[in-house]
Amino acid sequence: MQQIFNFIIRNSNRLLFLLLLGISLALTIQAHSFHRSRVISSANFLSGGVYEKINHINEYLNLRTENDELVLENARLKSLLFNKQDTDTTKVPLANNVKGIKPADIIVSKVIHNSYNTHENYITLNSGSNDGVKPDMGVINSLGIIGVIDNTSPRYSTVVSILNMKSHINAKLKKSNHFGSLTWSGKSTGFVQLEDVPRLASIRKGDTIVTGGQSVIFPEGINIGTVDKIYVKTGTSYYVINVKLFNDMTNLGHVYIIKSKDREELINLEKKEKNE
Repeated sequence: MQQIFNFIIRNSNRLLFLLLLGISLALTIQAHSFHRSRVISSANFLSGGVYEKINHINEYLNLRTENDELVLENARLKSLLFNKQDTDTTKVPLANNVKGIKPADIIVSKVIHNSYNTHENYITLNSGSNDGVKPDMGVINSLGIIGVIDNTSPRYSTVVSILNMKSHINAKLKKSNHFGSLTWSGKSTGFVQLEDVPRLASIRKGDTIVTGGQSVIFPEGINIGTVDKIYVKTGTSYYVINVKLFNDMTNLGHVYIIKSKDREELINLEKKEKNE
């Protein structure tokens, strides 16, 4: 306490000057509107800057919540697009219409492990049988197909990536009904191959490849990629098309698992035909 008194005594003149200066400034600001407005403007600038910084911090901390909300909204919008009929009459009717997909038919999930540097790559999701995930369900994201559910546990599931040499998915040219089988050569993570496309098909570099209508796993019209190179399969009358993927398969986040209500019905029907 004695040190405080000594400090005040030693600096009494300076402290008195500062006190009088503060009083005079306060009186000037109160008496003149211009000065008052300038002070308020400066205070708002400082406080606004502080609030902006705080808001940026809050936004950063809430990114995960906002991202999850955006994913759910994307799932809802995607289901609406899937049910919207293609109005382009210059193309094959309903060629790009993905039928029968409702919000309840989509399970939002997240990739927690992704392999892409072997010949048989698998992806692990944080959704399982408790969430309604079953084997042979298709997995996509906003850019295109990812793979097919292989196995499930109560909380997790594994996906056969399209970057798996055992993967075979029905696909076609978007502009026509020429189909083929989508496979992977095991060489590049950015390209897959569409095999057994008839040489009668009109194909150009840049044409879009989508899922075909001959699969109970993926609805028709899901994006895959674009034509990069075209080869003639040796000794056959078929093309092999190198397809540049829309997806970066080395960088995956949230995905959508598509339920197929018709799969069991079709399998049972096929079994009956075989037994007869």
